Amino acid sequence: MRLKVIVNAWGGSVGGEDVTARLAEEFAAHGILASVTEVQGEALEDAVRAALAEDWDGIVAGGGDGTLGTVARLMAGSGKPFGVLPLGTRNHFCRDLGVPLEEKGAVAVIAAHHLLRIDLAEVNGRVFLNNSTVGLYPEMVRERERQQKHGWRKMPAMLLASVRTLARFTRHRLAVSAEGWGERLMTPLVFVGNNMYETTLPRAGRRPRLDRGELCLCITRHSSRWAILRMLLRAVLGRLKEEREFEMRAVCEAEIRSSRRYLRVSMDGEITMMRTPLRYRTLPKALTVFAPLPQKEAE
Repeated sequence: MRLKVIVNAWGGSVGGEDVTARLAEEFAAHGILASVTEVQGEALEDAVRAALAEDWDGIVAGGGDGTLGTVARLMAGSGKPFGVLPLGTRNHFCRDLGVPLEEKGAVAVIAAHHLLRIDLAEVNGRVFLNNSTVGLYPEMVRERERQQKHGWRKMPAMLLASVRTLARFTRHRLAVSAEGWGERLMTPLVFVGNNMYETTLPRAGRRPRLDRGELCLCITRHSSRWAILRMLLRAVLGRLKEEREFEMRAVCEAEIRSSRRYLRVSMDGEITMMRTPLRYRTLPKALTVFAPLPQKEAE
């Protein structure tokens, strides 16, 4: 098997050594010829497009969820297998896919060559892998990026950004509709996930399936920062279903309208301004991935 491996040096922690040589050796131990390229920032998309134009048996990406989301967007519908290396901070997608969170285990999953077709989702034609959010979260990410430019590290910057965003606490007047249901509301946050998320322990915040062809539409009606903090605490404790002002629906399509011409939207942690209305839809089985063997087969 011949693989193109692209590592985004800005997408997460890649260790303090020659990552290209290390990964090439790990793949070679499984009899795989891996051409490993380390890129930074905007060069990522160019590297993926070049790899798609070449005759590789698969493309592997190493980095955080933003990096994996970018590569998945470019590979959507190509039919070429996508492998993931958990080199980010939280590695949400790797966890949901069941990929081990250490390099050797992730390489072994790719070497086993078990393929799975999973869903993607899109908003106004822009594809995402994990989730998309309108409201407080995009504001937090924008504030975090501002603090990072001033020298703060990512996690402390996010903590400071969260405090500042909650202190301002803005709500949006939106019209949200999905499959025969609709409501006009003032909301601080609308979340759209690619497949349903768990809200109870021990798997709170995780997706049990990535191939059900549905969106997870979550709406909160909280009217104060204290109510939002209460909701976040219940989310951490895996008791989000007890929150009265929080609603979750499984849908295939959804639309968000606003009196504003543009809204700030997050997709897999990346922020962009998008023209309204925002039209979301699922893209069933649009991406082929190297995935762990199902538990029964593995046994």
